[in-house]
Amino acid sequence: MSRSLSGKVAIVTGASAGIGLATVQAFLDAGAYVLGVDLSPPPTAVPQSDTFQFNQVNLTEPTAAAAIVSAAQKAFPQSGRIDILVNNAGIMDLNAGVATVTDETWEKVIAVNLTAPVKLMREVVNVMKAQGGGSIVNVSSKAGQSGAAAGVAYTASKHGLVGATKNTAWLYKDDGIRCNAICPGAVQTNIADSLDRSKFDIESVMRLQPVLATHINLATGEGSSPPERCAHAILFLASDFASGITGAVLPVDNGWSVI
Repeated sequence: MSRSLSGKVAIVTGASAGIGLATVQAFLDAGAYVLGVDLSPPPTAVPQSDTFQFNQVNLTEPTAAAAIVSAAQKAFPQSGRIDILVNNAGIMDLNAGVATVTDETWEKVIAVNLTAPVKLMREVVNVMKAQGGGSIVNVSSKAGQSGAAAGVAYTASKHGLVGATKNTAWLYKDDGIRCNAICPGAVQTNIADSLDRSKFDIESVMRLQPVLATHINLATGEGSSPPERCAHAILFLASDFASGITGAVLPVDNGWSVI
C-alpha cells in the first residue's frame, strides 16, 4: 500500500494556481494522469503532455460537468476510467452577512462552490460505480465548519460541500467509492485577487476581524500556509493509504480549527 497513483486518471478543478496547481504537480509526481480544469488559462508551470491535459472551462455552464468527464475519459490510455476527482475550484464572497448579501453574489458563489462540484460528482460517481470504485476529494474550507470565517454565501457553500461529501460517502461506500473533504485555513492562493475590496461589507468584516486577523493578511486576503500542505493531504486521501477512510472532513489549517 502506498501513496502512488501510478496509472490512475484524475480530474482536478481550479488547476491553474494555488491548491489546484499544487495538487496537479503532486499527482503527476505520484504517477497519475491528470486532466486539469480551470476558468483561467493553463498553468505555465506544468506544460501539457501525455500525462497532463488541460480544459479551460466555465464550471457553471450547464454541460460543463459532462464535457469534463468525457474529456478525461478520452484523454489518456486508460480510456473510460476516472479514478479520482478533486473538486477544488472556488470563489470568495464579499464578506456580506445575510442582511446585505446580494442575489448576484449568492447565486454566483453557490453555483461555483457547491452546484458545480455536486454536478461533477454526479457524473463521476456513475463512472466509478461502473468501474468498481474511485476516490473523490472535495476542498471545503475553515468556513465549512465555522460561521466566523467569511460571508454568508461562502460559508453556506462550503458547509453545503461538507454535507454533500458526507452524503456521498455514505450512499456509495458499498460501491467502492470514497468521498472525503479537506478544510483549508489561510492558504497562499489567488482566490481573493478578483474581489473588489471597496465593495466589502465593512460591518461584517469588522466583526470577523478578531478571528481572521490572526490567520489572514486582511490587506491582501492571503494566508501564510503554502498550498503544497493541502495538496499533500489531498494526495493522501486519494491514495490507497486512505483506503479505509470515507466521509472524513480533515482540517488543514495550522491549528485554526481547535479554536
